[in-house]
Amino acid sequence: MLRYLVLASLIACSLSAVPKAKRPRLDGRIVGGRPADIADYPYQLSFEYYGSHMCGASIISPNWVVTAAHCVDGVSASSATFRAGGSIRESGGSVHQATQLIANPNYDYYTIDFDVAVARVSPAFSYGTGVQPIPLASSEPSAGQIATVSGWGTTSEGGSTLPSQLQVVSVPIVSRSECNQAYSDYGGITDDMICAAEQQGGKDACQGDSGGPLVVNGQLAGIVSWGVGCAEQGYPGVYSNVASLKGFITEQTGVN
Repeated sequence: MLRYLVLASLIACSLSAVPKAKRPRLDGRIVGGRPADIADYPYQLSFEYYGSHMCGASIISPNWVVTAAHCVDGVSASSATFRAGGSIRESGGSVHQATQLIANPNYDYYTIDFDVAVARVSPAFSYGTGVQPIPLASSEPSAGQIATVSGWGTTSEGGSTLPSQLQVVSVPIVSRSECNQAYSDYGGITDDMICAAEQQGGKDACQGDSGGPLVVNGQLAGIVSWGVGCAEQGYPGVYSNVASLKGFITEQTGVN
């Protein structure tokens, strides 16, 4: 009897861990934002695939970059480059070839959990105006704290044209309870995720560039990961929780 109870419990736990619906990935967009200068967001990178902008990323050391695991899924290092120090998409700054792309081994394509990856680049970044590393957050931001999201994503939901100029928007962190309720049809969020959005939606974006930075108090607190729609009321943007996933980043790169 006990064996059947344990088996039933294990089955129930397994089922509860699976989202009720497949979580939608973000294709990268900044809605309701404003044009920005890379000098004000010098950690921001354009992750290019065969020379075309694909995702965002962040500088964390002279040789290392952090982005989303879903951005490197199926991508070879030889096809990936990172452009630093340029405000205009696919123009200016310096281009750095990826020599390694390392996704978190626990990354799950279906649940989008553990959505973090690091990349080693060559040549190393040369720090200066528009090119600087960003420190990694060690603690999860609190609800209500203001976060900054930046990137070159489309500026309207369903839009197909990417802006040339870097865009930026500020959004408050959303509480775990509120985000879990919003995404109950998707199984809620895990400890490795945090959320941010304007409560009324619309003007401010809940999404930035996939793999790009969510910054709180000058530290990388999140990585653009997934969400429903764009700037829609009731559906915050979901970001990989850097504080929770920092162990993987440090293990691979040595960056604390």
